[in-house]
Amino acid sequence: MSIVYTCRHCGHVIGEINETMVDTNVLGWNKLTNEEKKEMIHYNSNGDVHIQAICENCEESLGHHPEYHELDYFIQ
Repeated sequence: MSIVYTCRHCGHVIGEINETMVDTNVLGWNKLTNEEKKEMIHYNSNGDVHIQAICENCEESLGHHPEYHELDYFIQ
């Protein structure tokens, strides 16, 4: 099982965790609302989990251009 963190804006793989057992509370998933979990966490049939997050570069772009927060994707 892998947990793959990918940027929701540019698609860059931020990081990957390859463990057979992971405490999701340590990852902070317990702090997400149910709606945030539905938006961010996707389960594959092979057991892998894909998390949509924001990479540092896109976070910086959002800081410089706050109007980008209105868009689902601003880098293509």
